[in-house]
Amino acid sequence: MFVVPDIMGGAKSALMGNIIQNQFLAARDWPFGSALSIILAFLALLMILLYYKALQAQKGGAQHAKTWRSTLLVAYTLAILAFLYLPLFILTLYSFNDSRINAVWAGFTLKWYASLLSNDRVLEALTNSLLIASITTVVTTIMGTFAAIALHRYQYRSKTVLNSLLYLPILIPEIVMGLSLLILFSQLGLSLGKPTLIVAHITFCLSFVIITVGARLEGSRQDIEEAASDLYATPLQTFRYVTLPMIAPGIIAGALMAFTLSIDDFVISFFVAGPDSTTLPLYIYAMVKRGISPQINALSTCMMLVTVSLVVVSQLLQMKSLHDTRKE
Repeated sequence: MFVVPDIMGGAKSALMGNIIQNQFLAARDWPFGSALSIILAFLALLMILLYYKALQAQKGGAQHAKTWRSTLLVAYTLAILAFLYLPLFILTLYSFNDSRINAVWAGFTLKWYASLLSNDRVLEALTNSLLIASITTVVTTIMGTFAAIALHRYQYRSKTVLNSLLYLPILIPEIVMGLSLLILFSQLGLSLGKPTLIVAHITFCLSFVIITVGARLEGSRQDIEEAASDLYATPLQTFRYVTLPMIAPGIIAGALMAFTLSIDDFVISFFVAGPDSTTLPLYIYAMVKRGISPQINALSTCMMLVTVSLVVVSQLLQMKSLHDTRKE
């Protein structure tokens, strides 16, 4: 991640992500940047593997009795949550500030939200975001649903390997994904714009849809599908009237997840977007580089509320799907 150090750290606080970004966009040393990206991806996967091993080692261990340490742990957790959510609360609060200076509270106002509706650049970025997210959602939902059915309903060689590969786009750092797609589009001679942005979003959203729909398929009852076949239903009729209603909550949850990830993405979009395909996150980043204003706070608050709402709905649908599976 290079965004946070770039905005808050200054020139003297460069991290690995900033160095990789500079190698591709400023120094134009793509081989060196690619080598750093591979190292970063390897380190990320290694940390995830070590974390997984640590969790496996803890399983089966004796549970400790509740002591004062449990209370201390709860207090520590609450402090961490406050540290994470306090900046979001401050951002939302100052989006209603009547002053252009964030450090001074001058009273409550909604004018910054009203000004967003008259800002042509904001409306253009919003249109691009909604268009790209909508196309990405439709394509990934269709492709992901059929891919999940193929992965869970049929037996073939290397099935375990393919299932494991689904997690790679989720596990590797976004900057590595973005740079790899940038290199691919460059080698293919494609101009950066909305088409490359849509392809990039489909690439990293597809795994989330497959996994979400697959989780629903894991708990669905195949005997109902077999009964439909015994009653001379065609494969298409079985899918339409039996399979599709059973996995519908998982499909909707996966679609909402894909839409949320697409409309909220910055890092991958930063590398594969063209001059005519600025999205809301890219617009916010460009404005923040000039200075934080209440209008940016208002726009960020709107994006945050939309994202949180979509995630909550997606999680509720997944919980409902899990509850229905247990009842079956």
